[in-house]
Amino acid sequence: QVQQVESGGGLVQAGGSLRLSCAASTSFFRIAGMGWFRQAPGKQRESVATITVGGSTNYADSVKGRFTISRDNPKNTLYLQMNSLKPEDTAVYYCNAAPYAIYSWGQGTQVTVSS
Repeated sequence: QVQQVESGGGLVQAGGSLRLSCAASTSFFRIAGMGWFRQAPGKQRESVATITVGGSTNYADSVKGRFTISRDNPKNTLYLQMNSLKPEDTAVYYCNAAPYAIYSWGQGTQVTVSS
């Protein structure tokens, strides 16, 4: 059982940056692929970025060139650096196993981009 706690969200203006963190409670994190997902009001939850144990990454077309996913396996922590934020990035962001989100969902962290 992997428990994830997301943090780092907030309110920023368009063009600004945020860094999200996902802290897992077990070392099982280090043998699983991980990813960031987001859900905007009235929309389906979607995959934003994924990273394998070996460090290979994939991004949704909508965030390529703006977001960077990374992981610190010894610390069981996943990160999402978000630059050049757009209003359409507004959503609750979650972390989970990837490409298959088999862990329980955490509370997520709210990202709101104004202007």
